Amino acid sequence: MAILSGLAVYFVIWWLTLFAVLPIGLRTQDEDQNVVPGTVASAPTRFRAARIFLLTTLVSALIYGAWYVAGNYFGIGFKDLPVIMPGIER
Repeated sequence: MAILSGLAVYFVIWWLTLFAVLPIGLRTQDEDQNVVPGTVASAPTRFRAARIFLLTTLVSALIYGAWYVAGNYFGIGFKDLPVIMPGIER
């Protein structure tokens, strides 16, 4: 796989992982009983961007590594996935 293709796949995995990691450890202003006037109660109390980006990077690197190993060393690809729609031939 070309380097640019690998980076594109990693970026897609990173972006999807970001939205899975965002709510982890989130404390809202409503939970802390400290709602700042002019904000919604579901706004985060303290947004820890560096922690979220680091965790996203680590999790996505593990997912990408598993995908890379499965594809290059075990030969597992999209053609190995089961067909769930009848009448579609590969």
